Amino acid sequence: MKLQIFTGILLPLILVAAFLTQSAAADEPSWYPYVLARGNDRAVIKNKPMHERPYRPMHFYGNTIRRNYHRGFAPPLPRDWFRSATVVLSR
Repeated sequence: MKLQIFTGILLPLILVAAFLTQSAAADEPSWYPYVLARGNDRAVIKNKPMHERPYRPMHFYGNTIRRNYHRGFAPPLPRDWFRSATVVLSR
């Protein structure tokens, strides 16, 4: 009975939702397929600003900077670091 409800009602709804949703238009850079840049690609990547470089597997810092830039999150200010440290120390 539960399987019939899933295949009869929920499965078509999931498929419709999957095809009707729009992808995010943040214009984020694409993924570079290798962990280590190869050949001339290394020089090209190094000469670009951090937020324009392609995402790369295992490059957590750079990928985080790019995501925050393209999704509109501002980097923390020095006062934010100070506030968080005072909260931790007060506990």
